[in-house]
Amino acid sequence: MICFERTGFSTIQVHMKSIYFSHLRPALVALAIFFGISADAQSFVFSNTTPQAVPRRASIILIVADGLGYGDLSCYGQTKFQTPNLDKLAAEGIRFTNYSGETENSESQAELMFGKNSADNELTVAQILKNSGYHTGLIGEWTLGDENSALAPWKKGFDEFAGYLDADAVKNFYADYIFRYAPKSIYDETNKQFTTFSGREMIYPNTLGKKTQFIPDLFTKAALNFVKNNQPDQFNRYRPFFLLLNYQIPGDGTGRAPSDAPFSEESWPQPEKNKAALISRLDGYVGELREQLEKLAMTNNVAIFFTSDAISKKASGVDPDFFHSNIATNDFRVPMIVHWPGNVSAGRVSRLRWSAQDFAPTAVQIAYAKPATNFVGISILPVLISQPGTNTSVLPDSRNPEF
Repeated sequence: MICFERTGFSTIQVHMKSIYFSHLRPALVALAIFFGISADAQSFVFSNTTPQAVPRRASIILIVADGLGYGDLSCYGQTKFQTPNLDKLAAEGIRFTNYSGETENSESQAELMFGKNSADNELTVAQILKNSGYHTGLIGEWTLGDENSALAPWKKGFDEFAGYLDADAVKNFYADYIFRYAPKSIYDETNKQFTTFSGREMIYPNTLGKKTQFIPDLFTKAALNFVKNNQPDQFNRYRPFFLLLNYQIPGDGTGRAPSDAPFSEESWPQPEKNKAALISRLDGYVGELREQLEKLAMTNNVAIFFTSDAISKKASGVDPDFFHSNIATNDFRVPMIVHWPGNVSAGRVSRLRWSAQDFAPTAVQIAYAKPATNFVGISILPVLISQPGTNTSVLPDSRNPEF
């Protein structure tokens, strides 16, 4: 459930009503059928002995920045300012040093969703997770299709959507509307039933000449409410969720945070102050999300992936090398951090070579779901859950990860 609470001339609170799925059945056979568990993900042995319990499936959060360079975070070597929340996420999980981004965010989004560099009618990771019992939500940018296409997010597996379907609109950090898909969210007094809202919803603090609502702040608030309203508790029948939180920051340098604080007094060029302020704000969003998970006692069964969809670019006066963003001009590496307590050992650094197309098969295996036949990428779950110092030849190709 995504909930927005707006301030300004009035307070409006709109709820996206969650779709509840049936109870998980206790029998292992039914679990295997319902989850679509693949043979290589979980094996079942039927005998007179008491069967082992299938672990409760983890919720999955994918946070995607835009234009965040390899060295823009202090945990990746940036020394001009600190990113404490992302540093902590990395220290408590695994930090990858050979994860590749793309030059354009639309290419990366296609790879993340389809497990390959394609945007077509094949299954997305959201569809697979939804079909296996997950509640799915997308907050932020969607570049693969507008509301009138077959690639609209709610047609490709997302139960809820709040964001933008236009590449230009998403760059406006003070837009006066947000596009929302809210199933069964409006009560029809005439027909005595809930109907679905799909369309633009005004952001009143940004209308009538006022520009006070910073859109990434609104995305974060929506994410906190999504996590709270869809936590896998008895009221939601212990149903896990998948949340894609797709920010457009730090971006290409054209957008600005409400303030360049806390870097206003630095001697840096103004574009670099603006970029640092956006990165610092992004770091704060991650901290807010983790605080929400801690309040909800959800720290141990949520797999968090944090990355950037595209490499840092020289645009609008921003120098990608100012914060040591790129090692070389042909370097496509971007940050990738995975945090999953109890499954991913803390403090690990991996040189595994992988990219966005490997996320979908990894998430599907985490969910004990049946992988799609169209995946080009492979699951890196064996690397995530392996222990430091063990044999790392656990992938079905020759990537040879080093720890």
